[in-house]
Amino acid sequence: MSDHQPHHSTEHTHAGCSHEGLISLDQALQHYVQVQPLPVIQLPLVQALHHVLATDITSPVALPLFSQSAVDGYALRQQDIDAGIREFQLIGEIRAGIEQHADLQQGQALRIFTGGRLPVSAETVARQEIVSRQQHSITLNQPISLGTDIRYQGEEFKQGTLLAEQGQKLNVGLIAALSMAGVSHVDVYKSPKIAVLVTGDEVSQTQQLDNQAQVFDANSPLISSWLTQHGYADFVIQHVIDEEQVLSRVLDQALQHYDVVLTTGGVSVGDYDLIRPVSMALGAQEIFWQVAQKPGKPLYFASYQHAESGHHSYLLGLPGNPAAVLVGLYIHVSSLLNSLQQQQQPLPVWQSGILQHSLRADSREQLLRMQVHSNSQGQLELQPLRKQQSHMLSNMAHANALVRIPAEHGTNVGDILKFINI
Repeated sequence: MSDHQPHHSTEHTHAGCSHEGLISLDQALQHYVQVQPLPVIQLPLVQALHHVLATDITSPVALPLFSQSAVDGYALRQQDIDAGIREFQLIGEIRAGIEQHADLQQGQALRIFTGGRLPVSAETVARQEIVSRQQHSITLNQPISLGTDIRYQGEEFKQGTLLAEQGQKLNVGLIAALSMAGVSHVDVYKSPKIAVLVTGDEVSQTQQLDNQAQVFDANSPLISSWLTQHGYADFVIQHVIDEEQVLSRVLDQALQHYDVVLTTGGVSVGDYDLIRPVSMALGAQEIFWQVAQKPGKPLYFASYQHAESGHHSYLLGLPGNPAAVLVGLYIHVSSLLNSLQQQQQPLPVWQSGILQHSLRADSREQLLRMQVHSNSQGQLELQPLRKQQSHMLSNMAHANALVRIPAEHGTNVGDILKFINI
């Protein structure tokens, strides 16, 4: 069903006040790279934006396809210029995209436009700014050398050159580069179908609260926006109440029909934290539960395979507090989705920055929202922000970095810390 071996924490059996037995953040991340990749499909290049290449791509052609003019000007023979000829008879013109078979003889010139295919007999181009033109002739006003303003065939790359590698995500620039080389279809990993289940009786499904014990829903717009921003379009979001039979029905359908099921809330140790027991009753196999990080400790990761259809999916249960969901998206969800598509660097790429204020130690590794900026020496400085509790998001108006603070480790001004941009 999965290459994973389930992780059994000693904390599973008691109230969760100790950190004994929790896996580290780095251990959790390593579980994601072991997931079963999504199938490989072929798509037209123009439909492959945000997909990940499943194979290397080599160029079927050389670029440029042919030797051509880099400017609007006049195609000339270099031997005429070397012989001191400055007056040339105009015998025609070459436009881009129009095939011509003109051949230059001594003292002749061809009007040529940018991108026009250079005749075999032409060895240099005089841009129009250095030429005086008469009705049927031109005068060259300054000498030019062999190969001036020519784009030579294969100058950018030869046929068979490696253009893109397996594991690269197709962005607009790469799509343009492949299209220019004549690539029309690409083999890519299937983009995951994602179901998002927002649990909790206290979460309002609208901006109107039904009672004074409810809260506005931040997680649905947070997750929806994050998925859209990162190129995932095939997802649904559903609110689910904290009722076992309802959750079991909805979760069962999600696990059977989606590649990834993301949940918020219901993964801790309370009486109504039902995600873990309900999913396991449905046949999910726990990979890990609870990570020594703050925020986001009660994180739950499991795999599922339907006995009859063979459909395989992964369940990633995030805590319900919005700041923990934010951390989960940028650290855990991104690692899982990247790994499912075999991206070259599936795990977060940590940068280094200089801390500007001391911070107190915590028994768990902390992931704090900060502001990063470059100082006058080009060094990256990390400015801590207030209101870091897991139910708070107001500092996101200023935060652009998520910073790792090692467990049991007080930090001082000038310490070098790891961070990712958010």
